[in-house]
Amino acid sequence: MSLPLGRVVEIERRGLRDRVYDLILEMLLRGEVEPGARLSIDSMARMLDVSPTPVREAMVQLERTGLVTREALRGYRVAPPLGPDELEQLFDARVVIESAAAGGAVKGGSDAVRSLREAHAGHVVAADEVVATHTDAGVPLEVTKAYFAADGEFHRQLFVAAGNHYLLEMHDGLGALTHRMRQALLTGPDDVREAVAEHEAILHAVEAGDADAAVARMREHLAQVRQRSLRDSTH
Repeated sequence: MSLPLGRVVEIERRGLRDRVYDLILEMLLRGEVEPGARLSIDSMARMLDVSPTPVREAMVQLERTGLVTREALRGYRVAPPLGPDELEQLFDARVVIESAAAGGAVKGGSDAVRSLREAHAGHVVAADEVVATHTDAGVPLEVTKAYFAADGEFHRQLFVAAGNHYLLEMHDGLGALTHRMRQALLTGPDDVREAVAEHEAILHAVEAGDADAAVARMREHLAQVRQRSLRDSTH
């Protein structure tokens, strides 16, 4: 069975839009464009060697993530860092879905535990690198990004273990904002040591098959992350 030509064109168009979206998203998350900078659709199209249409469609999607903002008659700009009120709202949402994921992760069995252990091991390695490279000037940006990528992978594996695709979609929907929040906050040795210990407590609860303990440990972890993030966002 072959698809009508119109359907084939639509699929190809969506594929191009998704690729453009991914490229622009990576630029934003890597900090290649400063907050407040104008994002010209025509300039982006020339840089990516595509027509303006997929860039325009990608910008609409990015606006929904909160990573870019649209100003009437002025186009799009990179959104400023999340403020204290926005961080509070983001954490309120994370507590709801991540507590559910932690509690549900105990149903994932041995495969889920193995994946969580691997993710935790990667987080430990990344944390050690933060400690090793930290100076009075802070932590190198690439080390910080690698650390938060490992941190995020541990959290995502809990959603995978829970096996609830609705929760996973919610998590991924917040992913860009959460990633940006993480990368905006350069973390020192004390913070990463605390985060590693908090993750380890969640892992132990999942390993023990104790859903209530996993939920409690996740809530405690997010409360500590909230405190650290709000502290750093006001400095």
